[in-house]
Amino acid sequence: MPDSSDRVRRASPYLFASLLTVTGVSHFAIPKAFASIVPPQLPWTYGLVYASGVAELACAAGVAVPRTRRAAGWAAAGLLLAVFPANVQMALDAGGRSDAYRWGTYARLPVQVPLVLWAVSVARSAPVGRSTEMSAVRTTRD
Repeated sequence: MPDSSDRVRRASPYLFASLLTVTGVSHFAIPKAFASIVPPQLPWTYGLVYASGVAELACAAGVAVPRTRRAAGWAAAGLLLAVFPANVQMALDAGGRSDAYRWGTYARLPVQVPLVLWAVSVARSAPVGRSTEMSAVRTTRD
């Protein structure tokens, strides 16, 4: 019988994919909230909101499938880093809001670190695909 840490390790990619799915769908369900945090220097605000939502959903699907998990985990880590400026912008724009909201926006910033590390962990723990194994066999024979 597997111990609890083994169950958590096996569930981790699916939990991460679920988080990405919720946030990805949110980009379409409440795009105005995401558009409001796109840094003003960037053009095509709603296009970026929808594109990042699609990217999150694509990463979620990729992480959920063992064969594509490694690439999708790395892509998710990159995506989390790419959207970090929007989280900074949200904190900078929180000046006129309640103290709780302002503190929440600043508290959210360091949360990106464990999320990126989670994505990296998912990528690194992904099974090596059969095509990768076969190319390694071919390389050693050549």
